[in-house]
Amino acid sequence: MDKDSYQKLFDLSGRTAIITGGTRGIGLAIAEGFACAGANIVVASRKPEACERAAARLRELGAQAIGVPVHLGEVDALRGLVETAVEAFGGIDIVVNNAANALAQPLDSMEPGAVEKSFGVNVQGPLFLVQAALPHLRASKHAAVLNFGSVAAMQFAPALSMYAAGKAALLSFTRSMAAEFAADGIRVNAMAPGAVDTDMVRKNPPEFIEAMAGAALLGRIARPDEMVGTALLLCSDAGSFITGQTFLVDGGTVAR
Repeated sequence: MDKDSYQKLFDLSGRTAIITGGTRGIGLAIAEGFACAGANIVVASRKPEACERAAARLRELGAQAIGVPVHLGEVDALRGLVETAVEAFGGIDIVVNNAANALAQPLDSMEPGAVEKSFGVNVQGPLFLVQAALPHLRASKHAAVLNFGSVAAMQFAPALSMYAAGKAALLSFTRSMAAEFAADGIRVNAMAPGAVDTDMVRKNPPEFIEAMAGAALLGRIARPDEMVGTALLLCSDAGSFITGQTFLVDGGTVAR
């Protein structure tokens, strides 16, 4: 190790990253971090205006960036997202599956349509986006996939069981992807955040947010930008010998 190789550990210059749910919260923070590391960024979200605002913000940071409106529950739209990214930047090196659907229903009244909608975004979306991007990831010398789970997948989740089950399924797919794609030089890992100061968390009653903060050993919820360091590790050469892992970034919630 020397200064030159050290400085390149987290460098994403020339690499292209697709980041779903990249217009706000954790997704936007990661997009900003990757932009500062030199990556070309493709942010995907449902709302065209939000996509363009996020892309403009990333261009302000010096990155080449585009926004692509897409619904993660529509498989054909995922293929279009990949095609747009390749057309704009010539390839794909990183896929960050951050978008999520936080539908919550109790088990005794859970509706089939809600389960289908939830799993469509939280499980099928990441799976089929990686599948669509696979030829381009195989062609990359620095291919990495980062799936976003949740500590809910590892805990009791009353009322949130639909969301928690989808995230648990995604963590299982992460391990399987890592095993199946290792020979192609594609690393696949996951992050499982605890409570983070995002729109999803802020929609909860104040006492519930306070309880989430108290559940962490650090006694607070996280800022979105506190997810960036781990994401950068897992998607850059700094994490070149890490695959098939789920990193808890939860302030000690699961440990407690």
